[in-house]
Amino acid sequence: MSEADGLRQRRPPRPQVVTDDGQAPEVKEGSSFSGRVFRMTFLMLAVSLVIPLLGAMMLLESPIDPQILSFKEPPLLFGVLQPNTKLRQAERLFENQLSGPESLVNIGDVMFTGTADGRVVKLENGEVETIARFGSGPCKTRDDEPTCGRPLGIRSGPNGTLFVVDAYKGLFEVNPQKRAVKLLLSSETPIEGKKMSFVNDLTVTRDGRKIYFTDSSSKWQRRDYLFLVMEGTDDGRLLEYDTVTKEVKVLLDQLRFPNGVQLSPEEDFVLVAETTMARIRRVYVSGLMKGGADMFVENMPGFPDNIRPSSSGGYWVAAATIRANPGFSMLDFLSEKPFIKRMIFKLFSQETVMKFVPRYSLVLEVSDSGAFRRSLHDPDGLVVTYVSEAHEHDGHLYLGSFGSPFICRLSLQSV
Repeated sequence: MSEADGLRQRRPPRPQVVTDDGQAPEVKEGSSFSGRVFRMTFLMLAVSLVIPLLGAMMLLESPIDPQILSFKEPPLLFGVLQPNTKLRQAERLFENQLSGPESLVNIGDVMFTGTADGRVVKLENGEVETIARFGSGPCKTRDDEPTCGRPLGIRSGPNGTLFVVDAYKGLFEVNPQKRAVKLLLSSETPIEGKKMSFVNDLTVTRDGRKIYFTDSSSKWQRRDYLFLVMEGTDDGRLLEYDTVTKEVKVLLDQLRFPNGVQLSPEEDFVLVAETTMARIRRVYVSGLMKGGADMFVENMPGFPDNIRPSSSGGYWVAAATIRANPGFSMLDFLSEKPFIKRMIFKLFSQETVMKFVPRYSLVLEVSDSGAFRRSLHDPDGLVVTYVSEAHEHDGHLYLGSFGSPFICRLSLQSV
């Protein structure tokens, strides 16, 4: 016997793995081959699915043609902009009795608002009463809006009447006592060759003669407001309507989603929120600077909606979406990435995309010079959700919402 044979005989046997039933597992010679076949099959299947999907994405038409937008870095949320939970001190009113009460106004102690189901309603003594409707038919889905109507901005006039803009129907005067409705300007009327597709907010002179209002887009309707924001369309306008002469003038055009408007206390200028650009413009309508325009507030910490006067001589500005810094703002991130925007709306509906937008409610008080005075927050939208307007009345802030079934009331003494 050779020395090598002796070493093989003295080598200890390899241990066997024994299972619970006492049987040693059988070695499957083809197991590694089967694994390779499975991986190859899975890879081929994935490729066969992904390539057609990518091809379909390239061939599908995007509903929007996004513009490249440029933003400054959002302001740091420090000092007067420091996040807090002050809006959570608000109480909800008329819960589940209203649908998207966007804008609010008082005549005395009686409050009025417009709702997503096409009504203008009176809120008094805990009761909700319909006083006007501009459209007809079912009002259950966003596709019903053009026929149903969608009252948005609402203001009181000098004679106890209401001035209301409907996103689809135009500008109206409503007598709440008589339930009488008068159409002042139809949205079907072209203004300087352009139709009004999204009439949004208004502000009225004390004598009721001049009405300044926004048409957010000649292309997109209210039901497609997310397309308007994401596309960055600059076809919005600030307009003036004379209730005596019936004349309509364009005061400022090429605006990206002009939204809330507010006259100054002296009625020498109008503020207009340019939502997509996170800023507020100022347009002079009387005095030495009449016809001029400048920037009132730039690079805001949120995307502004309606503007309303504050008792301190400044303005309340509502923002339903914040530009967090430190943090992440989806709209800022996508502003210079039109390709990604196209892909998003090729694959997802507006309703799906909205689910990824943080429910952060923010109300800002700005001074008459445009400086931030204070900020009220509800970081997760736990109490105040989708805030669209902050309306001050009798020591309280009443908060409208374009997507909630209630309004909120906040005591200003508590904040």
